[in-house]
Amino acid sequence: MIRHAALFTGYELRKSFSNPVWPLFGLIQPVLYLLMFAPLLKTMTPGGTTVDALRMFTPAAMLMIAVFGALFSGFGLIADLRNGSLERHAVSPAWRPAIVLGRVAKDMVMLVLQAVLVLVVAFAMGVRIGVVELVLMLLLMAATGLFASSLSQGLALTVRDENGMSQTLNMFTLPLMLLAGLLVPIAFAPSWMRFLAPANPLYHAVEAGRALFHGRPADPSVPIAFGVFVALAALTTMWSMRALRKIAG
Repeated sequence: MIRHAALFTGYELRKSFSNPVWPLFGLIQPVLYLLMFAPLLKTMTPGGTTVDALRMFTPAAMLMIAVFGALFSGFGLIADLRNGSLERHAVSPAWRPAIVLGRVAKDMVMLVLQAVLVLVVAFAMGVRIGVVELVLMLLLMAATGLFASSLSQGLALTVRDENGMSQTLNMFTLPLMLLAGLLVPIAFAPSWMRFLAPANPLYHAVEAGRALFHGRPADPSVPIAFGVFVALAALTTMWSMRALRKIAG
């Protein structure tokens, strides 16, 4: 099982890096957010310094990578479904869940590379975070990315159409971002948005990430975020595997 998952992970990584333009853009985009957007938040932070703004925005940027970097990964699965390669893999002697797990693992590798780059830039700009908080932040990012990637694979196998999938994702991405307080903290939102925000799972991850970057690993938002996203990741992973079994007949 592990061998098959590793083989599919390597196969997906080779496909991704065969055209280095997209991985390069995926690495550069979060850095641009950090360099160009975070300074705009200086007036919204208590200290009013660039470091204070980065301490608020860096965890949001990492979670933005985890969700929206992995949420659109299912489009490649639709292309494989259309050209017949997915069916050939599904009826091969390979362990079927490895087909989905390999894609999810590839997304996790890309997320780690992006997270490391974002953290290097943030550290260079003066942000500091403890070892325990850093490990918890990376684990939270991994759980969030696992949920987003598995959701994307399951949605791709269910919809099987790029237009339908893009419309579905685009309908939810903007409310998801705004109600999570990714770009601007939800404390600055109107009261009705603050009321709705806790219903958004991403809101809990953002709150936990900011607590970790402010040196509060015992904050109640941290276990809540982990509980929410571990459960969601397990559900979406099972859903994507079940959808693949239907494809294989």
